[in-house]
Amino acid sequence: MSLTKTERRQRIKFRIRKTVSGTPAQPRLSVFRSNKEIYAQVIDDVNGVTLASSSSREADIAAQKVVKIEKAKLAGQAVAKKAAALSITTCVFDRGGNLYHGRIKAVADGAREGGLQF
Repeated sequence: MSLTKTERRQRIKFRIRKTVSGTPAQPRLSVFRSNKEIYAQVIDDVNGVTLASSSSREADIAAQKVVKIEKAKLAGQAVAKKAAALSITTCVFDRGGNLYHGRIKAVADGAREGGLQF
C-alpha cells in the first residue's frame, strides 16, 4: 500500500503533534502552507485558544509585490509582533508536517527576527 502525498504529510503531522504541545507560558507556533498563501498561529493547547495569528493574506503583506518566501517572512514577523504585544517571548515551532525549508523556514526566521525564541 502506497500513501498519497497528503496522507504521508498527515502522518508526519500527527507524529509531530504527539510531542509538540503549547502551554500558556510557551505556546505553539503552528504554520500552515497552501500553494499560494501561508498562515501562522500562536496557540495555547491547554486552553484550546489561538493567541495571535498572521497570514500572507493580511492587507499590508498582500499589498507588497514580493515573492512568496518574502511574504512568508513578513507573516512570521507579524505574528511575532502580535505575540510580543501579548508578552509572549518563547514558543515551540510546529512545521505542520512540511519540511523545514523554503517558506516554512522563512516564517521561522521572520518570527525569530520579530523577537520570538524557539
